[in-house]
Formats: sequence, C-alpha cells, structure tokens
Amino acid sequence: MGYSVFMLKPDSIYDDFPAERYQFPKQYLGRAQHALGDWIVYLEPKKVPRSRGYFAIARVEKIVPDPSSKERHLALIEPGSYLEFSLPVPFNVENEPVERGLLNDKGGLSGRAQAAVRPISPQDFLRIIEMGLGDSNPVLPRMDEDAIQPGLADVQAPYFAESERDRISHFVSRPVRDRAFRGNVLRAYDSRCAITGLKFINGGGRAEVDAAHIRPVEHNGPDSIHNGLALSGTAHWMFDRGLISLSDDLEILVSRQANDPEGVRSFINKSGRAIPPLSEAHRPHPNFLAWHRQNCFKA
Repeated sequence: MGYSVFMLKPDSIYDDFPAERYQFPKQYLGRAQHALGDWIVYLEPKKVPRSRGYFAIARVEKIVPDPSSKERHLALIEPGSYLEFSLPVPFNVENEPVERGLLNDKGGLSGRAQAAVRPISPQDFLRIIEMGLGDSNPVLPRMDEDAIQPGLADVQAPYFAESERDRISHFVSRPVRDRAFRGNVLRAYDSRCAITGLKFINGGGRAEVDAAHIRPVEHNGPDSIHNGLALSGTAHWMFDRGLISLSDDLEILVSRQANDPEGVRSFINKSGRAIPPLSEAHRPHPNFLAWHRQNCFKA
C-alpha cells in the first residue's frame, strides 16, 4: 500500500472515468497494486495541450481484470473519494519537477517520468496536494451556510511518517473537500445560477449561490465539476427534492408533482435550459444527470 501517480490523457484509448475507474494494460498490474487501498494523484502529461498537470486525487478500492479485455485491468475508485484540485499543479515549478523523486543522481529527469503508473513518495504526494488544494483565490462562502461536518478519516500506514499521514488526512477531510468543490463549481459557472441565470454577490463579496452535487455525496457522488451545478438557494432546494432536473442537453425538466408548475417555470431562465459552465469541458456528465433523473426527479 502506498501513494501513486496515474497518468491520464483526455484522448486516451483507455476507458477511463477518473471518478470511478482507471483502465490500464496488464504490464502495469504490479505497479497499480502498490496503490491498492491508498491514494493516487492523477496527472495529465506535459505534451497534452493546455495540460492541467496534477489535477485530482482519489483512493483505489479494488483492482480487477477488465471483463471487456483480457489484456487490461481496472483500478476501481472508492466511491466519493475523488477530489479535483482548486489549483491544478504543473509538472515543473521553477524549472524543477514537483515530483522530486523523478530526479536521478545527476539531478536530471529519470526515465520513471514516462511511466503511466508509478509510486510517489509521501513527501512528493503531500507537496502536490498542498499546492493543489491551497487555494490562493478562494470563493467566499455564504454567511448562512451550515457548519461542515468532519469526515473521511484516513487509514494509517506504519511505514509512513505519522505527521505526513495526518497532514494528508486534513487535505482529504470533508471541510477541505467542500471548500474545493464550491470554489471549482462557482468558478466554472462564474457564480451564476444555472437555473435562473442570475448572479448575485452580497455586500461582503460573497456569491449568493450554492455548489450543488448532482449525485449527492451521501449517494457516493464525487467532488467533481462534472457532478456539480451552481444553484441559487431556491433552485438548490427544488433540485434536491426532485421538483426540477436536467436532460443530457441541459433542458430544465419540471416535475408534474410540483404544486405550482407555472410558478416554477416562471422562476427558471427564459431559454428553458440550464446556463452551461464557461468551459464546455466542465459540462455536467450525462452519467450524473441520468442518476438524478432516475433517483431524485419526480417525473
């Protein structure tokens, strides 16, 4: 058990869905098993256009043969463990790799940097998540938000320094996860409610909009932009109670069980579709939207 790097390319030939699974060829099985039961950090290689570098962490729950290919295996991600960084971490900072373990005895980059699956030291892993989750430009919370409940205790490994494990546990705790998720979602939607299209900033500079999970955390929804929507308090309340939902092309669906369906329709923006995020790459994933329609929406 130990920390690892999983390299992931957006145009990969592999069937990856980073919040749920990572597919890899069987020659990497031994390296992947090193990560079993522990945390990994996802990395987009430098040659990817506009590479995000190190961009998310997750915990590997199981490693199983891929039923669709005898030449591949799947690393299955522990539900709810996936967390995207507030600040993607570049591979190099000040002309030196953040992953110091990749340097050889002469101070140059070793061939290990090319490995799609590789172990990473606790010190390098901690350095990366401190940079990725230490948001220098946080989105201020609403003043009336409830106190965040603690959660996600980490599994202790006796061969890692306890202080490092404790610090890493802090960065994967529920309060930090909620702050990162809120910041990522509100930035993606420019703090604008996806249902009403309205953007309100109060006198304290705080956005009067929530970061809503499409598939809730209590139902193993990941802390991913693709599982998030920026919603006003009223829209969030209706969405969580299944009075509204979204089609895959972001049409706003109104439940027939709403006691004032015309009032709901007057509340949503005139286009009848949710306001998309600023980047097409951040659109809600159809898997999460389908889950909400099937499990929450009162059609």
